[in-house]
Amino acid sequence: MASPLIIESIVTTLAPDGGVNVAPMGVEWGDDSIVLKPFLETATYRNLLSSGEAVVNITDDVRLFARAAISNPQPSTTLATVVRGVVLADCCSWRELRVESLDSTPPRSRAIARVVHRGVRREFIGFNRARHAVLEAAIYATRLHLLPRETIEGEFERLQVIVDKTAGDAEREAMSLLTEFIRTASASRPGPVGPGEPGSPGPGGTTHETSAVRP
Repeated sequence: MASPLIIESIVTTLAPDGGVNVAPMGVEWGDDSIVLKPFLETATYRNLLSSGEAVVNITDDVRLFARAAISNPQPSTTLATVVRGVVLADCCSWRELRVESLDSTPPRSRAIARVVHRGVRREFIGFNRARHAVLEAAIYATRLHLLPRETIEGEFERLQVIVDKTAGDAEREAMSLLTEFIRTASASRPGPVGPGEPGSPGPGGTTHETSAVRP
C-alpha cells in the first residue's frame, strides 16, 4: 500500500474559551478528507476532542512555520465560513474540516476529517529550496529533546547553505529565528537540547506539535 501524501500546513483550532491554537502539522492529504495526527498531550488534540472542527491552512510564508514551531503565534485571522474556527488572513488556500472519527490510541491520535468548505486567497508562487530548508529546520527545532545536539547543529549548517544560496528576506528572517532558538537551547542544556515537539519519525513527517512547547 502506498504511503499517504503528506502536506505541510498550519492547523488552526479553537479552545472552548475561544483561544486560537496555531500548529505546524504535516497532514495526510485528500480531496474530500484529510487526516490529522496530533499527539494526545497537545492543544490541537484537546481542541479537536472538544469541537470536532479545524482549519488546515496552506501558506508559503515560512516565517509562520518557524514561529509556530517554537511558540503559539497569533497571526491575523478571519472567521471560517462553515466550521467554528479561523482562517489565516494571509494563507494561500484553506480547508475547513469536521472530524468524522477520532482514534485516541497513544501516543498519537488519528482524526479522519471531512472537508466541508474550501477557499483560496492568493496565488502560491512556486517551489523554492530555501523555503523547504526552513521547513526542515523548523521540524528539527521541534526535536530538541529527541536528537543529539551535534546532529541538529550539523543539519542546521547544511540547511543554512541552501538558505544562503536561494532565500529571500522572509526565508532569511525565518532561518535566523530558528538558528537563534537552537543556539539559546544548546547553550542552556548539555545533552539533547529540548524542549521540543516530537512528531513524525523524521523531518518532513506528519506532525510537529506536542505539549512540550505549547500545552
